[in-house]
Amino acid sequence: MSSGRSLELTLRTRDPKEGRKVKEAREIWDAQSTALIICDMWDRHWCQGATTRVKQLVPRVAETAALLRKLGVTVIHCPSGVTDFYKGAPAREKVGEVKIFKPPSPFSDRTRWGYPWCWPDADVEPELPIDDSDGGCFCAPECKQGEPWTRQHPGIPIYDEDWVTDDGQEAHNVLKSQKISKVILVGVHLNMCVLGRPFGARQLLKHEFKVIVLRDLTDTMYNPRSKPKVSHHEGTEMVVGHVEKYLCPTSTSGSLLGKNDFKFPSADNEADRTALRGSAEEKK
Repeated sequence: MSSGRSLELTLRTRDPKEGRKVKEAREIWDAQSTALIICDMWDRHWCQGATTRVKQLVPRVAETAALLRKLGVTVIHCPSGVTDFYKGAPAREKVGEVKIFKPPSPFSDRTRWGYPWCWPDADVEPELPIDDSDGGCFCAPECKQGEPWTRQHPGIPIYDEDWVTDDGQEAHNVLKSQKISKVILVGVHLNMCVLGRPFGARQLLKHEFKVIVLRDLTDTMYNPRSKPKVSHHEGTEMVVGHVEKYLCPTSTSGSLLGKNDFKFPSADNEADRTALRGSAEEKK
């Protein structure tokens, strides 16, 4: 549990050669040199299942942000594609007033879905352990893909002292101007935006920030009918393991708040079991 002006964290990693072997270490981070980045916690998603799971995450994300803000952590809201919604708000407007800081290496010039994207570096990490090429929706009927989001979910308050951006350079400027060296990432989706956005884990690591992901405050876009044909939440755990092996440690909101880790109500729901039954029949 965190108190004073410090964060008490239990960080979990895995040996890439012995993936099942978990290593935990306790670290204390200075709150004022730490930022919380909240990734793409939109008001709605094109996938209804994803929208539901985000709604379930929102109260714990808001609670975690409130604690960290109180301790002196810089809170940065990064709802991609909808920052114009916050035009005129102090948390958005002050971003443009910050000095520009040159990063230690260029931002990725590659894209995904028309947006800047930091793809995996083959020298650092292999392909993800799940196949998300179908978009990851397992609703019935499957939802139509699009961009219905309009803002960050209103259940996560944005205060004047916070920051709002979806731009990699802007996020970098904020981090450097606030003398941030460590970043805590939460939000969705781990196999996509949390890793690949220009303010996501891969780019932050390339720019020499120390990064952790709160593994209980994220989700994936993964359809259990796709490889490796495990439940949705097992697929998420596999991506968490990938992050712990090849990218950065993870921790939990529970360890910060001094309570149980967040768990989706749908962790063992009928939708997953139905999808798994379908997958089992396909294997026959």
